[in-house]
Amino acid sequence: MKITVAGYNIDSEIINFIKASSPDQSDITPEVISAAYARISRDPRPVDELRKIARGEVEKARKSNQNIIFKMGHSSVAEHAIFNLDILDVSRLALEEVEKFRLASYTEKSQRYQTLTDNFLIPNEIKGSPFESLFIKTIKKQNSLYQKMAAGNVPPEDARYITSLATLGQVGMTVNARTLELLLRRFAAHPILEVQEIGKAIYSKITGIAPSLIKYTHPTPLDQETYPAIRKWVEENFKIESHLSEDVSLIDYDKDSDNKIIAALIHTTSDAGHKEIMQKLTFFSSHKKEELLKLALKNMELYDRPLREFEFSDFTFEVVISSAAFGQLKRHRMATITAQDYDPTLGLTIPQTVIDNGFEKEFLSVAQESADAHNEMKKAEKWMASYILTNAHKKRILIKCNARELYHISRLREDAHAQWD
Repeated sequence: MKITVAGYNIDSEIINFIKASSPDQSDITPEVISAAYARISRDPRPVDELRKIARGEVEKARKSNQNIIFKMGHSSVAEHAIFNLDILDVSRLALEEVEKFRLASYTEKSQRYQTLTDNFLIPNEIKGSPFESLFIKTIKKQNSLYQKMAAGNVPPEDARYITSLATLGQVGMTVNARTLELLLRRFAAHPILEVQEIGKAIYSKITGIAPSLIKYTHPTPLDQETYPAIRKWVEENFKIESHLSEDVSLIDYDKDSDNKIIAALIHTTSDAGHKEIMQKLTFFSSHKKEELLKLALKNMELYDRPLREFEFSDFTFEVVISSAAFGQLKRHRMATITAQDYDPTLGLTIPQTVIDNGFEKEFLSVAQESADAHNEMKKAEKWMASYILTNAHKKRILIKCNARELYHISRLREDAHAQWD
């Protein structure tokens, strides 16, 4: 056995220092690892030797990557190239788009633990428009109340419920080249200008580092035209009055959920076929089934996840959720989450500490002004209107997850350290 650390993330300032002190900088690129790993399947030489060859033949490695990824279609090769991105001074609304991508890692500036300043984005759609003064005036009121509540014994994590989705944030993102290419394509097609600009800025920073791994960055008809076409069809064919929903509704679930998990556990640990297992389970008592389920969970510690067999049971929920709470839930990327636009008619989530400290009336007043401004701006441009809504405003989402992921959500979001909402 031989195991080698082929590479690891290091700070870009260290990379730049190495480049400055190196007579030949061409091999300082993640492309060489992608090229070496791409050759494993057809080249009998050891992979550490393949890496040395790739470092000595960078242009050849790049051509190899382009051929394997874009002509042969083996896009997984691009997953071996990893980028760490600092994304600063972007709105909370845009961060929702950044953090949609499953195969990436994110750590976001917390509005729970840091006291916010008056920093917010004035979107390009709003600059110079008739709504600019209304936008700034409304957000100034939100931020003023935030500071007043934070000084009046309301914890920052609760005071932030009155701050807008235009509030600036930052996130550290780790992403492979394959996912990054998808992000760039999606962002190029996005209706919000800020999101488009984030995509352009990312591409400008990485294009010279790994030109052989990221090629298709222009919006495709699928990305650009599909949702608008569906939205238009719905408007023309599906007339329905907006209605309130329960905060959480169980929309769908596996009626045979326990049996599916139990059958999978037996399937993994026996030589029986699945059909045979399901037939025999009809003769098992509920006590015996519970016994096996408890056995599967018996040895779990706090840091453990349920066995993978629990993924064979699915649940779908509709949830009406505040922006603040959605900021937590959106991080569970192994679930499938789709969302409607923010909708002021769905009501507000008001923290109890806001009420207890006598700020409820002011909170409701500023939130209503924000909703009124949203409704006014929405007449001209629906996408820019969401910026002015607050963390207290809500959206309606669908979330589908398996029992294993549902355990993880429950474990993390019901913990004593979790955000209360």
